[in-house]
Amino acid sequence: MRLRFMAIVLFSVFFQSSFSQTDAVTEKRIEQLIKKMTLKEKVGMLHGNSKFYTSEIKHLGIPEWALSDGPHGVRAEMNRHNWQYAGQTDDASTSFPPGTAMAASWNLELSKQRGIVLGEEARFRKKDVLLGPGINIIRSPLCGRNFEYLSEDPFLISQLSINYIKALQTQDVAACVKHFVANNQEENRFVVDVTMSERALREIYLPGFKASIVDAGVLGVMGAYNKFRGSYCTENDYLGRTLLRDEFKFKGVYMSDWDAVHSTEKAALAGLDLEMGTEKENYNDWYFADPLIKAVQEGRIKESIVNEKVANILRVMIKTKVLDPKTRVTGSINTKEHQQAAYRSAVEAAVLLKNESSILPLNMSAIKSVAIIGDNATRTHCGGGFSSEIKALYEITPLQAMTTKYGKSMQINFAQGYEKQSHVVERSSDGQLNTDKVDWKLIEEAVVQAKKSDVAIVFAGLNHDFDSESFDRLHMRLPYGQETLIQEVAKANPKTIVVIIAGSPLELAGIESRVSALVWGWYGGMEAGNAIVDVLSGKEFPSGKLPFTIPVTLSQSPAHALGAYPGHDLKVNYEEDILVGYRWFDTKGIEPQYPFGYGLSYTSFEISNVASDKKVYGINDEITVKFNIKNTGRTTGAEVVQLYAGQTNPSVLRPKKELKAFDKIFLSPGEQKTIDLKIKVKDLAFYDEKTSGWKIEPGEFVLYTATSAKNIVSSFPVTVK
Repeated sequence: MRLRFMAIVLFSVFFQSSFSQTDAVTEKRIEQLIKKMTLKEKVGMLHGNSKFYTSEIKHLGIPEWALSDGPHGVRAEMNRHNWQYAGQTDDASTSFPPGTAMAASWNLELSKQRGIVLGEEARFRKKDVLLGPGINIIRSPLCGRNFEYLSEDPFLISQLSINYIKALQTQDVAACVKHFVANNQEENRFVVDVTMSERALREIYLPGFKASIVDAGVLGVMGAYNKFRGSYCTENDYLGRTLLRDEFKFKGVYMSDWDAVHSTEKAALAGLDLEMGTEKENYNDWYFADPLIKAVQEGRIKESIVNEKVANILRVMIKTKVLDPKTRVTGSINTKEHQQAAYRSAVEAAVLLKNESSILPLNMSAIKSVAIIGDNATRTHCGGGFSSEIKALYEITPLQAMTTKYGKSMQINFAQGYEKQSHVVERSSDGQLNTDKVDWKLIEEAVVQAKKSDVAIVFAGLNHDFDSESFDRLHMRLPYGQETLIQEVAKANPKTIVVIIAGSPLELAGIESRVSALVWGWYGGMEAGNAIVDVLSGKEFPSGKLPFTIPVTLSQSPAHALGAYPGHDLKVNYEEDILVGYRWFDTKGIEPQYPFGYGLSYTSFEISNVASDKKVYGINDEITVKFNIKNTGRTTGAEVVQLYAGQTNPSVLRPKKELKAFDKIFLSPGEQKTIDLKIKVKDLAFYDEKTSGWKIEPGEFVLYTATSAKNIVSSFPVTVK
């Protein structure tokens, strides 16, 4: 019922045949256009003429190409030639919760809705390319851009990306999946050289990109800043030619991240199509500008290479109707439907981590006073994080929502609790934040408010001084003395609830045992406050599941346990190999604070009669696992049932289990459904480095039906012939 508002649109456009990568009519049109271009006009299409545009060719009806940041909202207008905002009054947009929150919903329908909304808003703002989604693996809890990304698991990333990209591109906007590849830390991101095994690349770091290209038909791919096996990603022949063009048959535009190009010939020959953001004042001096013209004239680069790049850009323009403006989607912006989509995304992202004595949902009619504590109760977050920042039409904070909804029926006692201020924040010699100081004056004020209130709610966590592009965090601890704050508030009021606002894992051991309830609320976008207050009050129910593992301490996390972050001498080797996230914790028998896929509910569920359709399968078969699920509680809720698979006696190291299917199921009290989850036997393969191909070994596999990576409901063997 909650997803009905765009059902007609989604079924009419999303399930149309997706963009084909090539067709004869399009290719003929491209050929004819290129024949009419001079070399200078061709090269003018291959680099920016400003921060977010490329040059037009007026006599051929080719307009400027407009690109925009926007993984969770269309970014406000920038000045053409510097990084200052243009100061327009008509460039506010709908702001969704960022990537990790989208993944926490585990709801593919919501990822489609996001794609539709952002596509409509991009078209209204006359944008042609939306730079996102960001799908790099969450390898380290410290990565500053974790909040933009989706998950530590490549399968979850792939499923969400496919649905988002397909939906977005139905609106005549090109998605640009990023950052290809291995941009898993911001520390030294411009120069660090990443190495990993081919197996880790294929099993962990490539699947999301492959799915985006092969299954979703994404029209843009952005090359990462870092080096990969010795060469910058933008001039890496293995990435740009062997993988993208030859293996994945990518026919779209391979563009650079902003200022990620370092050469003319290497980048051109490696398959890069479009250079953006190079920090050279004169656009003619960019690598794909006059130097490229000179390279062609001197015979160092064939003009056919330039033609190939122009063709890739024209192909995307034609697919998104840039050259046929009268037939394009016109779009809409900031509609009630868009705001409702943002609200639902925030609601379904909320993860209930602890609920002692069922303190949640709060009985708002019986509560006479509530203490709202924490800087995050009043702080807005949409405008932070650098490239992902959004000029939201509005942003509701938790305190605003609580006051609007319940200010007349109860006493609301606010205390800031901790402070984000220059006298609290100090920077170490390398420019990183050091924010462990405790402000006892603010804590004492919070304790006073907690003591005189029926319930205390602490809005804690991070902000975009931590979750941000350009730098990583120094540690996983709560900053600004928040752990001490929460402990003192909990002493003063045993009915203390903590809501974590953050996009990356945090150490929670110091507070988890001391509070009655713990909710992970993420950065909730423009409707953040309304969504989280409605979840706390029971108007909505929590149904999110963690898209990453939360370790007890940073030293549990694989990259840090092995000393493989952030690398040495500007080089980092992924020594944990394929054991990323829950794969590491499972296989090594390490108990995390909260496992991947974890999340509680206000109701209860019973999963029964789990069985596969048969016991023995061939290589081309599909395994169907059927089960019954019943809501055995008193309120409506949703459960995410996860299907994992593991091989019993592999010839190589394999994780104990890997996510292969999932479904989010909504049930009323007493309602029961029969659900099918399907796995292709081919998806049980591992990448065999000896043969440079995927391999399925005959023998026994175990299928696990679960509600998290740790909570296994049932397991049973199947045999592959």
